[in-house]
Amino acid sequence: MAAEDLAQIASKMRTEWDERARENARFYVNTASTEWSDDEFFETGERNIEQYILTDMGNICQGKPPEQMSVLEIGCGAGRLTRALARVFGQVYAVDVSPEMIQIAKDKLAAQPNVHLYNNNGVDLAVLPDVTFDFAFSYIVFQHIPSFEVLLSYCREVAHRLRPGGLFKFQVQGCKEPGLQTDTWIGVGVSESDAAELARASGFEHRYSNGIGTQYYWLWFFKSPDA
Repeated sequence: MAAEDLAQIASKMRTEWDERARENARFYVNTASTEWSDDEFFETGERNIEQYILTDMGNICQGKPPEQMSVLEIGCGAGRLTRALARVFGQVYAVDVSPEMIQIAKDKLAAQPNVHLYNNNGVDLAVLPDVTFDFAFSYIVFQHIPSFEVLLSYCREVAHRLRPGGLFKFQVQGCKEPGLQTDTWIGVGVSESDAAELARASGFEHRYSNGIGTQYYWLWFFKSPDA
């Protein structure tokens, strides 16, 4: 896909997620309620981190103390998971395509000095400082991205910034629909063969997966220890 096409997709994502943020940011981050309180909203993030991070610390930390780790979150939105991640890991770097979402997250997480928030372009991680990450994570974000090429771009970017042997754990839309998706809410579906191609083309080892064919298709991509 040409660079101008990726830029057009990124612009569409930014515009539509800014609109959602202005309308009701917390609902569009977690659609279980339209009227989240601060405590309720961030508690859902704590539960997700317990479910998807704390149960998998062997793969994530690989013997390194979590408080010594720098981690990356792609698609932080209003900071729901970011705050919980910052209570586990030493440094948390988080990006989001929506300036409106990033501002909300900055307002709510201002008291946490180990959180670093960036408004990225929706395609790559060029906005980040020169940091090598021990672990990268994304949840209920890639399921909204309407382009396989954008997913591949993110995987390549993470592979470039992740330490050798490090894990990129992320969830995608596993319900594969025919034709090209352009909806920034539904996103593009990822099949088992698509997942294999993402890993191969970005230099990862696709070691585990869960939820094939469902909305919550989890992928464990490990960077080669020799990379």
